[in-house]
Amino acid sequence: MKYIVVIGDGMAGWPLPTHQNRTTLSLAKTPSFDYLVKNGELGLVCNTPKGMKPGSDVANLSIFGYDPLQYYFGRAPIEAVSQGINLAPTDMIFRANLVTVKDGKMKDFTADHIPNNVARSLIEKLNMALKPRFSQIDLFAGSSYRNLCVIHEFDANMKTIAPHDITGLEVMPHYPEGDGASLISQIMEASKSILAGSPATQLWLWGQGKKMTIPSFFDKYGLTGGVISAVDLIKGIGLAAGLSVIDVPGLTGFMDTNFVGKATYALEALKKMDIVFIHIEAPDEAGHMGDADLKVKAIEHVDHDVIATLLKGIKGQDVRLLLLPDHATPVEIKTHADDWVPYIIYDSTQQGDSPLRFVEKDAKTTGLRLEKGHDLIDRLIIRA
Repeated sequence: MKYIVVIGDGMAGWPLPTHQNRTTLSLAKTPSFDYLVKNGELGLVCNTPKGMKPGSDVANLSIFGYDPLQYYFGRAPIEAVSQGINLAPTDMIFRANLVTVKDGKMKDFTADHIPNNVARSLIEKLNMALKPRFSQIDLFAGSSYRNLCVIHEFDANMKTIAPHDITGLEVMPHYPEGDGASLISQIMEASKSILAGSPATQLWLWGQGKKMTIPSFFDKYGLTGGVISAVDLIKGIGLAAGLSVIDVPGLTGFMDTNFVGKATYALEALKKMDIVFIHIEAPDEAGHMGDADLKVKAIEHVDHDVIATLLKGIKGQDVRLLLLPDHATPVEIKTHADDWVPYIIYDSTQQGDSPLRFVEKDAKTTGLRLEKGHDLIDRLIIRA
């Protein structure tokens, strides 16, 4: 038996009054999703434990089978694993977004999806310019606006806010607060003059934490596997779990990503490994932008380009497929919500006749509810 997990980041969301109180999932044309539901198991899962902030870091740890209450170390430490950054016990690492602030408000948490080459040159420039004043920091270029900042010999207990949570809002009330916050705010402020004239107006530091360690996926489940994603967060979880990163050309984390390539490379990888996790970022990005039409289009890409390609490729094979969002990203609030999200488990060897669709309201009617998201991978694998 082989396994595929498809994570449509942020696909779920609240009903839209502007769209006849329908969700973006229900507005999208998704014949492949609906085929999975017809022949599979539809239910709801809670990927964000009570008391934790809904985010891709927490939710995807759950999806990979790791209880966030036990294994969450912060977002930046996960991405550090992906970039091969070896943290010392006395280091603290932060996510360092290149953002655009205009008139004191968060205009764009992606700096207009700044190209990789431009972002890298800006991070190099910031490293050189900030070092004389802040000798204990090191900046590392990641993918586009997603970068990292290590502060050596530093420990703090502070509150930081993700920039995608404050789109359109005044930024100053959301600067870091608590022990050590003064230094972080100084770094953010100092970045402004260095970035003057560039697409990004400043650095935004958040998602801090210490070095991450988790048990290997093979030790937990006895399966070899890999991950496909454009973002360091997902690759970091995979690498920390001992999974391989499967490189696919043309991955961007947005609407222009290589959707079909994710599916074709996953199918090829399954010839050598037992499970592949495919992560698609585009629906989440559209949700943060507050663009319902773009989010619908992103969901349809997942259906038409990813799931349809997978279904064609696994025909006649013994494969179990899990499809789900990690969390909801309602376009009305432009950030994450801790709602329970729909999931499908499809077995290529079985047939069914469910009339339901892969939408939030239909998932609620089935009565299948998994309170602990990290148990869902057990349902996919152990019950196979």
